[in-house]
Amino acid sequence: MRPEILFPLFKPVTAIAGIGPKLARMVGALAGPKIADLLWHLPSGIVDRRHSPLIAEARSGEIATLVVRVERHRKPPNPRLPYKVVVADDSGRMALVFFHAREDYLQKLLPVGETRVVSGRIELFEGEAQMAHPDHVGTHDELDRIRAVEPVYPLSVGLSPKVLAKAIAAALDQAPELPEWSDPAYVARNGWGPWRDSLKAAHAPGNLTDLAPGASPRMRLAYDELLANQLALALVRAAMRKVKGRAIAGDGRLRAQAIAALPFALTASQQTAVAEILADMAAETRMLRLLQGDVGSGKTVVALLAMLNAVEAGNQAAFMAPTDILARQHLATLAPLAEAAGVRVVLLTGRERGRGRDEALAGLASGEIAIAIGTHALFQEDVVFADLGLAVIDEQHRFGVHQRLTLAAKGRAVDMLVMTATPIPRTLMLTAYGDMDVSRLTEKPAGRKPVDTRAVPTDRLHEVTGAVGRALGEGARVYWVCPLVEESEALDVAAAEERFRHLAGLFGARVGLVHGRLKGPDKDRAMADFASGRIDILVATTVIEVGVDVPEASVMIVEHAERFGLAQLHQLRGRIGRGERASVCIMLYATPLTETARARLSILRETDDGFRIAEEDLRLRGAGELLGTRQSGLPEFRIANLVVHGELLAAARDDAKLVLSRDPELESPRGRALRTLLYLFERDEGVRNLRSG
Repeated sequence: MRPEILFPLFKPVTAIAGIGPKLARMVGALAGPKIADLLWHLPSGIVDRRHSPLIAEARSGEIATLVVRVERHRKPPNPRLPYKVVVADDSGRMALVFFHAREDYLQKLLPVGETRVVSGRIELFEGEAQMAHPDHVGTHDELDRIRAVEPVYPLSVGLSPKVLAKAIAAALDQAPELPEWSDPAYVARNGWGPWRDSLKAAHAPGNLTDLAPGASPRMRLAYDELLANQLALALVRAAMRKVKGRAIAGDGRLRAQAIAALPFALTASQQTAVAEILADMAAETRMLRLLQGDVGSGKTVVALLAMLNAVEAGNQAAFMAPTDILARQHLATLAPLAEAAGVRVVLLTGRERGRGRDEALAGLASGEIAIAIGTHALFQEDVVFADLGLAVIDEQHRFGVHQRLTLAAKGRAVDMLVMTATPIPRTLMLTAYGDMDVSRLTEKPAGRKPVDTRAVPTDRLHEVTGAVGRALGEGARVYWVCPLVEESEALDVAAAEERFRHLAGLFGARVGLVHGRLKGPDKDRAMADFASGRIDILVATTVIEVGVDVPEASVMIVEHAERFGLAQLHQLRGRIGRGERASVCIMLYATPLTETARARLSILRETDDGFRIAEEDLRLRGAGELLGTRQSGLPEFRIANLVVHGELLAAARDDAKLVLSRDPELESPRGRALRTLLYLFERDEGVRNLRSG
């Protein structure tokens, strides 16, 4: 149950005076539907209204707060002309100007003969000072309130600054005093105030430095948010640890046969990863491990050895990939090695139909078939395993957590191994995958050649096509990746089709096309033609980003490389450099380049270390964009900025660990305060994992 002290903050924004259903929709779209959401909508700028000159001293273009007498109203003869109110002080006169004015409203707001405080931007019109639509009009008693530094909030269309500021002020009035949940010594060392004081200070910046993520009140709030995140993950993890698993320990005979069939020796980090996975599987608790490795670092082989360990122990294993192409690719890699160990493997995707599918399902249900490789089709109700012991999920960020759990539900206490070829920066690892143990593959497999990476402006396209022609003459195969067009698949496809026509005009039938809208069999045919050498140039959208393995391909052209993220460009480049031939990646870019795009291209030319590239990508783009927050299950932070607050994250992780080691059920006074923190930041799943939660 949410603590009663937080009830006011979780009312809808319509509970604030003046926010009706229409405004609530706008506020909801901008900040969120609850009063608490307004607390996290921090100012992005300031307006300084402390400058308070006489009328004669006011300069054009500046914001000024003036104390004036109202002399007269000048109603225009034509309602399209502005309505003017003449005001004065001891130094001179000026006009307040209103368009589309309501006379009765202005007479009440600015009664003749009365003193008023007005604040807004001064303009000169025909040599005379005027102020159009003052931002504030008040009585002399309100002078100190108006003559202040005013926060400026991010806005959306239709929402006025005044309405939003008023709603946020009302939300702040609802913020209660809460017991301290952070370690008092850590709070004191950082010079932070209590939560409520910090919140109010963050909404009342006195200067521009108060808006920075490193300003003390914002640091405090960011730490609170990160602590809630780390505590929730630690509680989920502790609950996972309590769930009864089962020990799965094979005797190594099948693994030995598969390793003997490999054309190369395992790298040191592959050996380490296998040892970590086998130790997890042998434990009585359920495994939840993330295997991180660059494109081509040999994750699939590690996954196979884990699956064979399950088979040796009398269990089955499932391997799930995000796309049909990728599932078939994995089958091509794994089946020969599994067969060398005498183990049957089946493929299950949405395209398997009829007798073949029925036989595969029967084999899995009876236990005759030990390993299934497939797509989302593995979730279907009619897919039943005799005894599923291990589930492997490839390209983890393309599946939600619930999909991970659906597959795990196909067996009893199923061990989970999730894999990603998108190197994830350490800070994101902590916030998104803190519930998992992590293995990293850091070396490239033997025989991998470095890729010569070049950036070339698009106005030299004809030179690039000439170079492609020469490479084809020497027996090369070429990927030509078309630009991303504003997140629109239809436009992506149009761009690819246009480039295909252009290249087919130059190179004839040697050019093929693959994109996301092709039917599965057509996609497979194009890929197979490219792999076998029936075509030499494959024009593609980013469907080839993951998993397509053609060792003979040695040239990669990426059009409009400036539109791609760093990690994505790195993934694309990883498609080449897999064979004997020296490989080259040409990134075509449109000028002028933004600073970020320039930095991206230069990092790619400097390094092929996926982990360094991931850290740089985080620095350049921020966390939300990096993996596409919504699809990756990444937490969305309202205040914390992982690029700036990485040190706070590490401190929050250590603190959460320490607290739970001393007070696993959060029963102490500080523990109860931490429960409130979890509810405040809506990390309720953490509380649900407490016995008494």
